[in-house]
Amino acid sequence: MNRTPNGSDEPASRAGTWPGPAVPAPASSPSPSPERHTTAVVADRFDRLTWRDTYEQSAGLRELAEELTGRHEPTTRGPLITDLLADVFLAAYKAGPRIRERAEMDPSRLVNHHIVTALVESPDFAELHRETAGDPYAAAMAVLARASALRGMLERFAQARQDAEGAATTVAEALRQAAAEEDGAVPSPAAGTPARQSAQDTAQSPAQTPAAAPPGARAAARNAVAKAAGTVRQEAALLRAWGVAPGELERMPFERRARLAERLRTGRLAEWAELIGRFRQMAAGERARKVENATGELVGVTLGDDLSRVIPSELAALGVPELRAVFAVRYAAGELMLYDSQGERATGRGAVIACVDTSHSMYEAGPGGVTREAWSKACALALLDQARRAKRDFVGILFSAPGRLRVFRFPADQDTGIDRVVDFAETFLGGGTSYQSPLTAAGELLEEEFSDASRMRGDIVMITDDDCGVTEEWMRGWNTAKRRLGFRVFGVVVGAPRVGGAGSVLEALCDNLRRIEDLTDVDAAADLFRVI
Repeated sequence: MNRTPNGSDEPASRAGTWPGPAVPAPASSPSPSPERHTTAVVADRFDRLTWRDTYEQSAGLRELAEELTGRHEPTTRGPLITDLLADVFLAAYKAGPRIRERAEMDPSRLVNHHIVTALVESPDFAELHRETAGDPYAAAMAVLARASALRGMLERFAQARQDAEGAATTVAEALRQAAAEEDGAVPSPAAGTPARQSAQDTAQSPAQTPAAAPPGARAAARNAVAKAAGTVRQEAALLRAWGVAPGELERMPFERRARLAERLRTGRLAEWAELIGRFRQMAAGERARKVENATGELVGVTLGDDLSRVIPSELAALGVPELRAVFAVRYAAGELMLYDSQGERATGRGAVIACVDTSHSMYEAGPGGVTREAWSKACALALLDQARRAKRDFVGILFSAPGRLRVFRFPADQDTGIDRVVDFAETFLGGGTSYQSPLTAAGELLEEEFSDASRMRGDIVMITDDDCGVTEEWMRGWNTAKRRLGFRVFGVVVGAPRVGGAGSVLEALCDNLRRIEDLTDVDAAADLFRVI
């Protein structure tokens, strides 16, 4: 059965005992005994409320509590195990956890005090605490990551209790036999000797109140904390790699966050996290370097009407009244002498559309073990970041054979939604390759954007490993739409050096074409993020 999480300082009168005999009450008490606590970590009511909410949301915590309760406290009255789990949770969750002194603890919870103290004093606890402080989900993960160690430590304490009980039983039996041999007439001096009194105290001492942790308990605690720190750190890095912002995590319900983490840890997505993280870092660096509308490097003189690039000798003509009319005529005709520069074209303003090939051949891995699909999806997700930073719509079009495609829209004015992003990354269509289906869909989206918001200059990125033909009629319509809407097409050929050569359809479709042979190299596409 499930126990209600305690997490509060129950009075000792309501506390259950660690399996074993009850603590004998003193014969007389000259002054009131100090208050005893059932939790080792000092916590306020808000901390305890956080624990109760997390416990109710986490099926893993409830299952662990049920398992340990059935094994270690089948006959006790108090929630010993849930008190222990609450202490382990709060030690990870609180920004500055403080452990009570042993003297403040109810004897029934000294085992819990031993375990929590050993965990907090472990060398790796500070590293773990950096990831879990203030984050209920991460703190719960830390508890579950140490579940096997908690089982082992509880078993060690249970074995120590049994050994103590066995020793007490042995001494009690020896006392009984000695009394029987004396025919019940035990001399008073013998009864009061130090040896006899020590034996009687041992027989009556509560086995549930250990003076020290059993051998191996602290080593188990150190290993458990190191393992938990690694688990929590890996999951945090995984979520960061997929672009999950801390604010989004805070708003995410516990179970949804747990399902998302499990989804990202398993299958193909787990293998892509490192590559996606590297793509995002590279794209962020290129954004920092990019200067929009830059004039670039001066390479000569040309003719035009851009007054910002007029050479000084032309400007000097404005100082002569007789030449001002000539300047005006040449300006109207676009024949002023201007500095000619070679630089990067200003970024677009329309939607960013990534057309990603998901045909069977994209499943093939390169020399570094990275599949063409993984590289393409990681590049597309980095383009999604790029579009979000520029407040541009992003559309991901996954395609394969003619008519087979999936469209994922991410409007700039709406939250991206990590679930939608993962759906985009997971989808794989298989089959052959067709250019016309995805590019027609991309053109229609840009046409719709132009009609609705009068935005032009969108960017289409075509990522593929295959070359295929298009009809002449389709090509004429495509070129007409391209001139009218002013969009650009960037081509990326992944892992297929013979695709997209001179005179190919892909080269005719794209304004800018690049080939990626080393799929472990994310910097090979760096220039793409400077111009989009």
